[in-house]
Amino acid sequence: MSTDILTISEAAKLIKAGKLSPVELTEMCLSRVAAFEPEVHAFVTLTEERARADAKRAEAEIKASGPKSPLHGIPIGLKDIIDTKGILTTCQSAHNVDNVPVADAACATALAAAGTVLMGKLTTHEFADGGPSFDLPWPPARNPWNTAHSTAGSSSGTGAAVAAGLILGGLGTDTSGSIRLPAALCGIVGLKPTYGLVSRAGVAPAAYSLDHIGPMAWTTEDCALMLQALAGYDPADPASANRPVPDYTGGLAIGAKGLKVGVLRRWHETDRPVADGVRDSIEAAIKTYKGLGAEVTELKVSPLQDYAAAGFFISTAERGAAYEEMMLKNPQKFGQHYRDRLVLAAFCTGMDYVQAMRKRRELMVEMATAMAGVDVVLTAGNPDEAQPIDRIPRWENLDKPNFTMPFNVTGMPAICVPSGFGPNGLPVSIQLAARPFAEATLLRAAHAFEQATPWRSQRPEMLNLMSAA
Repeated sequence: MSTDILTISEAAKLIKAGKLSPVELTEMCLSRVAAFEPEVHAFVTLTEERARADAKRAEAEIKASGPKSPLHGIPIGLKDIIDTKGILTTCQSAHNVDNVPVADAACATALAAAGTVLMGKLTTHEFADGGPSFDLPWPPARNPWNTAHSTAGSSSGTGAAVAAGLILGGLGTDTSGSIRLPAALCGIVGLKPTYGLVSRAGVAPAAYSLDHIGPMAWTTEDCALMLQALAGYDPADPASANRPVPDYTGGLAIGAKGLKVGVLRRWHETDRPVADGVRDSIEAAIKTYKGLGAEVTELKVSPLQDYAAAGFFISTAERGAAYEEMMLKNPQKFGQHYRDRLVLAAFCTGMDYVQAMRKRRELMVEMATAMAGVDVVLTAGNPDEAQPIDRIPRWENLDKPNFTMPFNVTGMPAICVPSGFGPNGLPVSIQLAARPFAEATLLRAAHAFEQATPWRSQRPEMLNLMSAA
């Protein structure tokens, strides 16, 4: 296997065995950045000097006493709404062109403590919403499988950077799908943990009661390794859950035998019919799980539109509250996409917000009741392959619900895992979700599917070309 297409797990094993140095691995990633960043626009700020310093320090520490975690010496990137001490943090907005935080976000601190190598800050949609936009100080990220196509968002740079092999793993944020949608369209794995499992302290808010921080990487195992470093109580985040952190990797090899999988068939067949390639991949996933010894049943819950409507009003009102002052003082500094969304927030009344929160409680109870007899639920990740980047509707998902918002509304952990390719050769994905704080079970189910299917062996053509050179 070529060392320039390693996963976190593969690289960690080589580093531990003394067969690969963090310096060598970092230089491999930097060489890919030099080759592909002009095409994919994954970075807002490349911290090349910091990366080399981190790698040298990791190499010295590992030589002295061995790796302190599987992430020691691993090149990663952070979505550019995550504060980094002394490093520009823009939120992809003209409002923040000079914003240099004085402290790291909690999640950045956690990954640094695990020994990671920071490659830089990654492209996002403006304040984690409303893109792709072409009227911001930095260009939108592009899909490495075909750079004429979108990555989805808002963790767009993280999805592109992992898919293109510029980093081995990265952090995204997820308010209505912003980890899972780029993962689905970029052919990687994206995990939205349970609400409150990973601290949001030091991360720019999108919608307070829907925001999550989570890992994005090439494999489920890599996401589990990152989650192990990220999870834990933080009193600086009012929503942080004070509970023990389990071992997220220990049960990955158990497999799917005995798992109970509930399929939310109505969502992708009736409420928002998906493209043939996505539907076929879901049916193939069902067959795969049955073949692995899982029990598959169909679940019945409210229409997808109910979850989307509740999430929309909550998200719109909370985003408006977060950025009201900026909007009133300097509306011209926002790109058109996000400015329009903030204007819309002004038309959401307090009654709308309260009713949406009441509906949310009903839906949380409904989903918990439906899931009482299953371990995970299965649905679509995205309804189709990635669209051309210049054809994304300004109000995407306003008229048609997405498949990711329900698990922000309920706060449940959810993961997108590659499940094949559509007719245009772009990735499609399934989505799995589990009960709150059941990440170990969710990761086990995703890993079992991943190990039983061939999709992790295929990389974007741009990376294959470089590997063959």
